Amino acid sequence: VQLQASGGGLVQAGGSLRLSCTTSGPTFSSGGMAWFRQAPGKAREFVAAYRWSGGLQYDAESVKGRFTISGDSAKNTVYLQMDSLKPEDTAVYYCAAATALGYGYNNYAREMSYNYWGQGTLVTVSS
Repeated sequence: VQLQASGGGLVQAGGSLRLSCTTSGPTFSSGGMAWFRQAPGKAREFVAAYRWSGGLQYDAESVKGRFTISGDSAKNTVYLQMDSLKPEDTAVYYCAAATALGYGYNNYAREMSYNYWGQGTLVTVSS
């Protein structure tokens, strides 16, 4: 299974970007996908998760109200719409896929919940 992330780039503060992540594998009804990010010199952190069954979404507090995760199972693709971007959102954004994903923040935010990872796409927000 391969994950292909795209959509990163350079944007001014207050602007928007939409990231896409397409998986070459099937979308398991018990699974889901997520976005993580890693800023320079910092640990990778959870951003948002999406469950294929029911379309349940979960956003980290740091992006709540600004970022929206969504999915299209027909296209095996998850999107991350990022609005009101801030310089502190600058990071490499990684998508990840889980064949079976438990419920709750502890499962969504745990890197080991995910079986497959994409290569990352760089988002740079200028002030």
